[in-house]
Amino acid sequence: MTTAPFADRERIDAREKVLGATRYAADFALPGLLYAMMVPATIAKGRITTLSVAPAMAVRGVVRVLTADDFPAPPPPQKGSQPPPPTITADIAYRGQPVALVVAETLEAAIEGAEAIRATYAAEPFVPLIDSPGAMREPAKPVQAGNTPQVLAAAHTTVDEHYVSPAQHHNPIEMLSTTAEWRGGKLTIHEGSQSSGSIRAAVAKALRLDPSVVEVKSAYVGGAFGQKGAVQRQTAIVARAAMLVGRPVKLVLPRGQIFHNATFRPLSRHHVTLGSSTDGRIAAIRYDAEHQQSRKGQFPPSYHESTSKTYGVANYDGTTANVRLDTQDPGYMRAPHPHPAHFALESAIDELAYKLGKDPVAFRLAHENTTDPFSGRPISSCFLNDCLAEGARRFGWQRRTMAPGSMTLTDGSLVGWGVAGGAYPANMTAAIATLRIGADGSTRIAVTGHEFGQGIRTVIAQLLVRDLGIDPARLEIAIGDTDAAPQHTTAGSWGTASLVPVVEKAAAAMKAQLAELLAGRTPAGDIHRQLVAVRRPFLQVEVSNLGPGQEPAALDQLRAGGNAKIGPDYPTFTSFSYIAHFVEVHVEPHTRRVRVPRVVSVADCGRVVSPRTAASQVRGGVTMALGSALREATEVDPRYGGWLNDDLADYVVSVNADISDIDVAFIDRPDPLLNSAGSKGLGEVSMVGAAGAVANAVYHATGRRLRKMPIRIDDLL
Repeated sequence: MTTAPFADRERIDAREKVLGATRYAADFALPGLLYAMMVPATIAKGRITTLSVAPAMAVRGVVRVLTADDFPAPPPPQKGSQPPPPTITADIAYRGQPVALVVAETLEAAIEGAEAIRATYAAEPFVPLIDSPGAMREPAKPVQAGNTPQVLAAAHTTVDEHYVSPAQHHNPIEMLSTTAEWRGGKLTIHEGSQSSGSIRAAVAKALRLDPSVVEVKSAYVGGAFGQKGAVQRQTAIVARAAMLVGRPVKLVLPRGQIFHNATFRPLSRHHVTLGSSTDGRIAAIRYDAEHQQSRKGQFPPSYHESTSKTYGVANYDGTTANVRLDTQDPGYMRAPHPHPAHFALESAIDELAYKLGKDPVAFRLAHENTTDPFSGRPISSCFLNDCLAEGARRFGWQRRTMAPGSMTLTDGSLVGWGVAGGAYPANMTAAIATLRIGADGSTRIAVTGHEFGQGIRTVIAQLLVRDLGIDPARLEIAIGDTDAAPQHTTAGSWGTASLVPVVEKAAAAMKAQLAELLAGRTPAGDIHRQLVAVRRPFLQVEVSNLGPGQEPAALDQLRAGGNAKIGPDYPTFTSFSYIAHFVEVHVEPHTRRVRVPRVVSVADCGRVVSPRTAASQVRGGVTMALGSALREATEVDPRYGGWLNDDLADYVVSVNADISDIDVAFIDRPDPLLNSAGSKGLGEVSMVGAAGAVANAVYHATGRRLRKMPIRIDDLL
């Protein structure tokens, strides 16, 4: 177990990125490269009746147009195996679905060719909204602990309210892109992804290829937030184009097409009932949630996983449901379920605290959690109360007056201070690493993982510098590359927790191999010089690691591009990360515009391995939460299907002018059970609860309890 705090090192890739030297997927200009553009469907549901490629082929520079006829039939479904995303099909399931792909010598020709194609359709009635006639509600398995109905019936004080979280899109800076090359019987794909191993498996299945001839490279990703964790629909389409034309093909999706084809955070509705006992504690929680879902989508409505583990409440009943509509598949977006779930729960807790006349921080401190209410297993570590106490100290919470509207500025602006807690599962995955250290001063590690700005590379470097004293300037880190090491999806905040133990194992194995080689000799210098002294050009080790209680078969799943995740429910314990957010809002007296001048966030993520990138993760999560709470919502066009505000001109995200001081701190106490370093996840939990803190601050400022996101000016007029 790591006991000493880690050094605050700069990002290992910071200089490269600032200089623009980092190469992302769309930056690879292969010899003979062709350009592609998709043709989107203009109906929300139905079937293509005619589609002529002649108008596109008449455009100078167009090489080929791919339609549904150019793709093999989908593979038969296999029990327990998720099918690959569809390619181009004649059946239309949502507006914007690709009906053709135009491949050309130039991007301009590909765009002109795509715009020349006009398909005709046999349109069918469609269901655009969660409340539209024909929406199919599909209940999922409920969860239950204790005796909630009886406890609520006897409750001293209750809160029973409904909350709404809107549909939202990720919008990372890097667009979705795929560059594919078929050469010598091997398919190479360059794509910004959180899941290169899954791409390999899915494309092989969709195109009837042996996975061994498919190689996926995703060394750097320009932001992801969950969008790039799923296998994208365009990947196999572009790969098929490269195979048919015999030249590399690149597609960069316009943002409007990304809105209509990539996954998104679904609109969700939450009904929360809290009941308190006579001693002023929460005695029971009843929580019902539902979200919009596509006709065949598999994104689960898992809204109870974290809300049931945040506070010590023994009685908890929860139900969930999918509501199936005619849209593309929803999916994982940063803190996918806990973000909207904790907006609802933390708003309700604040309401109950006010009903009971209790300070919102003191009320939360009275509910420290030590046990999983469903399994009865201990929580491996929960320092949420430490987060709340430290956050209150840093924020100056003792200066807050309780009454709504009681704090103002000299210009008449209303001031509100709000607080909320958050939790997120501490998961892990199986991992494999190969470490090679050379006498020439070089070090290379190939390992499971993807770098999309969260700092995975810096974590790896931090460990190798600490344990082996290698030169970070001569360190090569091969991640996101299926040819270098088996690649698991990097998501759900399990990246660091999964990488740290396998890298530490690799370093320990390297030390042991070096000691065996030296056989008691003690040559001077670092590990590289010691190899020179004994005339050994390099040493290489390969190691693997499993999560607590994980079976060795998980390594086979990893190698096959499958799911090798475990957690947060382990054989002998349950593990979560925690955070507390404190938010100050100013509500302008005339325009009612809401500003957020400062936020204090204190996280319990176990041992902090890379303080620099960890603090950046929290600031990024808070910034996303502020956008979600105050600005972001994707609007459905009920007349035609699809999304109305499908660009950054109309989908409003936070900008620099919206973000002021975000003070970040960590408890930095290792989890004793999860892994060798005691580290837990951070990137997801950093967002959880912050939107609830904003809503609670708005109530404190104005006296208006707003139960839907985003909170906009018209809600406060």
